[in-house]
Amino acid sequence: MAGVFITFEGIDGCGKTTQVQRVYDTLLSAGMDVIRLREPGGTRISEAIRAVLLDKDNIEMCDECELLLYEASRAQMVKQVVEPALAAGTIVLCDRFYDSTFAYQAGGRGINAQRVQAANKLGSCGVDPTRTLILDIDPREGFARATKGGADRLEAEGLMFQTAVRKGYLTVAQENPQRAQLVNASGSPDEVYQRICDALSDLIPQLGV
Repeated sequence: MAGVFITFEGIDGCGKTTQVQRVYDTLLSAGMDVIRLREPGGTRISEAIRAVLLDKDNIEMCDECELLLYEASRAQMVKQVVEPALAAGTIVLCDRFYDSTFAYQAGGRGINAQRVQAANKLGSCGVDPTRTLILDIDPREGFARATKGGADRLEAEGLMFQTAVRKGYLTVAQENPQRAQLVNASGSPDEVYQRICDALSDLIPQLGV
């Protein structure tokens, strides 16, 4: 039995990491076979790449290098963790996947969209999410949340960058209506969590009770 691959997306500060953890805890408590991953990350090699990507000292990193590092991290995670888990029938929850790369590198950085999509196809090793939830929030609210305790290299790009990234996500939702759903990320964590459960109840009935 094939597993279910659910990815959570959104601009910095949208609250997705909190919600991924909450969904994971709920499914684990229900006795489901579930794992939780993050991008970039999920393996020893991928976490090392993450450290390079988010290091504020790496200000000279060019956009193409950034894109390829994300794809390298993703390929390692897919081959080492995601594919085996899905083959075993596991529910895989991932905090970001290739839609982040489109939103940040095509939308935010302005790299040619077709080039980013081609890179995503290679980096994902042909694996697509079953469902993608894009937690949508006003960039001003998200930016204030994300930078409250300081900023990493990408958060330090500022509000205009986050606004461009959000536009990238809206494009993803528009072009992939069968897979990607926008979820209103404003309001309390409980309100957002209920919206997420409603959006996933057809795939995972345990979230609909």
